[in-house]
Amino acid sequence: MNHCAGFCFSRGRSLPGIVLALAFSFSPRLSAAVIGTNPPAPPLTRQRIATLPAAQQAVWTEYLKRSERQRQADQSFLRVEMRNHGIKIPVAPPSGNSARSIPLNYPQPWYGSNEAIRLAGIIVSFQTPAGGWSKNLNLAKQARAPGESFAPDNDSRLPGKKDFDSPPAGHWDYVGTFDNNATVTELRFLAKVIAAGGTNQVKPFVTSFERGLDYIFAAQYPNGGWPQVWPLQGGYHDAITYNDDAMINILNLLREVATGTNDFAFVPEKTRRLAAASLQRGFACVLACQIIEDGHATVWCQQHDALTLQPVSARNYEMPSEVSSESAKIMMFLMAQPHPGPEIIKSVNAAAVWFEKTRISDMAFKVVPGAGHRLVSAPGHGPIWARYYQIGADRPIFGDRDKTIHDHLNEISDERRNGYAWFTAAPQTALDRYAGWKQHLSE
Repeated sequence: MNHCAGFCFSRGRSLPGIVLALAFSFSPRLSAAVIGTNPPAPPLTRQRIATLPAAQQAVWTEYLKRSERQRQADQSFLRVEMRNHGIKIPVAPPSGNSARSIPLNYPQPWYGSNEAIRLAGIIVSFQTPAGGWSKNLNLAKQARAPGESFAPDNDSRLPGKKDFDSPPAGHWDYVGTFDNNATVTELRFLAKVIAAGGTNQVKPFVTSFERGLDYIFAAQYPNGGWPQVWPLQGGYHDAITYNDDAMINILNLLREVATGTNDFAFVPEKTRRLAAASLQRGFACVLACQIIEDGHATVWCQQHDALTLQPVSARNYEMPSEVSSESAKIMMFLMAQPHPGPEIIKSVNAAAVWFEKTRISDMAFKVVPGAGHRLVSAPGHGPIWARYYQIGADRPIFGDRDKTIHDHLNEISDERRNGYAWFTAAPQTALDRYAGWKQHLSE
């Protein structure tokens, strides 16, 4: 285990020979009870790739070059389109919740309707040249027009000094992402329309779907993980992203594509094989990212460094840590595999032990009149789990927009305390399922 003053975390299983010493910058505990400062997540760069063993450098260098070429191609497409139509400033697309504007739970016949075909056409029009989609788009309103951006304004709502979420140059932000269910949701909808429609009618949607799968294949790291944004955007967006279930959403999609189940019977066998291979690399990455604490596996972080698989930060208030909600989803994903091998069984068992160890009973995270959200005594309530736990100590921790890290919820700003899901009951669902899963394995 690595040791550091006040805050530390164990290294997870990492690529051979790669070690990245990251730790919270510790401040002695005085009056403010600030126990650390959140460090920025390192992006994927040539300089960092050069520190890898020689045998590993070529594949990572080629990945980075491919990302840069695709980013340039995406930006060039929009510039040329604007020039051809005499547009000086890109038109902002309608903003909204992309996932909510795309229905995935309507009766199957509806996906062959004119309304579904119309919506599929809008979705195709906003597909980036790379093959993905942005987030926070209203995809139910109208098709993309020439010169219109592929992404709405995705800048941070309350940016601070040297904010980890500062937009890149040119505000080319989240143009192709898996965040907030983007790209996976669009592909699932297109599959439903394809499955319900006639061959000629859905041909453009099949092409778009295939481009979307190619986007997923291209974005996958050599070690099997996926960044939050591709082409790469830099900062924490380059990290392997479990936050908001991004990577698990991709893996669930690939599993269905690989088996041709549900709406994916139309997918050719060759593509299914590609999906199956991508899925297996993703599995290996998930298992390799599981955090090791004093020789024992625990759970996962929201983000893991692309090269070292170390836990890393995201936004200013999202620190390297053991996370409960995303880890519960990962645990359920692993339990859903039809023939789990020893590695999966070991991983799931370890996560269950950690969840039992860190559960919080007789407490509730609720609105207190005149005081906002608070963690309060509530006999009989629970269990609940904090969103973040300090690696190596398993104690709840809380971050603020100024990058400070606290060990008590009430010490962070009102804005963050009231504007974030600091506690969750999601692990209980995983534990409930775990009981039946263990019983099934023993039969």
